[in-house]
Amino acid sequence: MTCSIRKWELSDAKDLSIALSNKKIQDNLRDGLPYPYTEEDGAAFISAMLSENENDTFAFAITVDGKVIGSIGVFRQRNIHRQTAELGYYIAEEYWGRGIMTEAVKQICEYVFSKSDIIRIYAEPFAYNVASCRVLEKAGFQYEGTLRNNAVKNGKVIDMKMYSLLK
Repeated sequence: MTCSIRKWELSDAKDLSIALSNKKIQDNLRDGLPYPYTEEDGAAFISAMLSENENDTFAFAITVDGKVIGSIGVFRQRNIHRQTAELGYYIAEEYWGRGIMTEAVKQICEYVFSKSDIIRIYAEPFAYNVASCRVLEKAGFQYEGTLRNNAVKNGKVIDMKMYSLLK
């Protein structure tokens, strides 16, 4: 099963809302997303991504057979980290474990490195999210260390892991 990444379209809001209205997915993302996630929430997110500076925010829909199954983005950091960017992603649960996310990560990293002056892309998955850590490793990211007691998620203090890929 192959995937592709493409720019968001407002018509993707429904597929986005279906994927993000899953507690298992939200448990692996940062806080701040509404639950359940509505089509209106999706439209607002897509509008925001489409209005961002294309040299700072690289936000794409992940598709399989023309259907949006997830989201992936690389976000430029500021100040002395201006050539560094953070990676974030998720896909609908029914597509987990098929190598799709690894392929999407490779695609976006190739895109960002070829279209910008970014020299380092990093990701900070929750330490308990073994599958996300594996995605990064299979996409060529290097494990840099564990950020101990780095976040509070669902009322628990948790570790995060730091991975990076250099241009």
